[in-house]
Amino acid sequence: MTITAIQTHTASTNASANVQQTIVLVDDDRNILTSVAMALEAEGFVVRTYTDGEEGLKGITTSTPDLVVLDIKMPRMDGMEVLSKLREKSALPVIFLTSKDDEVDEVIGLRMGADDYITKPFSQRLLIERIRALLRREALRNQVANSNKTEEASMTTRGNLILDDARHVCTWKGREVDLTVTEYLLLKALAIRPGHVKNRDQLIDMAYGENIYVDDRTIDSHIKRIRKKFRAIDNEFSQIETLYGVGYKYKEE
Repeated sequence: MTITAIQTHTASTNASANVQQTIVLVDDDRNILTSVAMALEAEGFVVRTYTDGEEGLKGITTSTPDLVVLDIKMPRMDGMEVLSKLREKSALPVIFLTSKDDEVDEVIGLRMGADDYITKPFSQRLLIERIRALLRREALRNQVANSNKTEEASMTTRGNLILDDARHVCTWKGREVDLTVTEYLLLKALAIRPGHVKNRDQLIDMAYGENIYVDDRTIDSHIKRIRKKFRAIDNEFSQIETLYGVGYKYKEE
């Protein structure tokens, strides 16, 4: 039986001047839902919780949150299916929760478009820091979109590639490529200096910010997904080169 719990919290004194951000938690473990919701509410977030994927997806699409924390293994509709349906229409930031032994699920989830993952059991403080890191990137993107920069100043053009920061739009040979926030930032980090090699640590800092731990496989999975999206438009796309044991670079045109 599906039980949907919706929990809200009044902003703390320190956060009262800011608009509260909404986090959706989807997990069939009610202990996790309760403890994580309490921790997030104590940080000033509004929290909505759901105990299965189908109800979670319905809640997300009815009222879009700022970020989703999504368990992979759930009844009725698992996290993979929820993410797949979300990515058909939205680049909403998503963090996957996975069991310690679900390495394959982690990689598949990232390739499908998750922005980050964290393994159970996990530190609530670590999860909160990951959430804040993703929200900061979203805020930066929105700030750029609302800034008074000229269109030319907010555009990066590399041959057939155009990155428009103001609208967060990527095009290749005139066709739009639908990238998540993390994918966009990783691609820009490479394209901004064609021919220069970026190692995984540098890419992690550019996409996630400093002091946030992300496994190397996370970057590899994001790069694979970026390539797949470009090759869906152009089978001959080969601009992102791998230097094994070193990192990645964007090929000069």
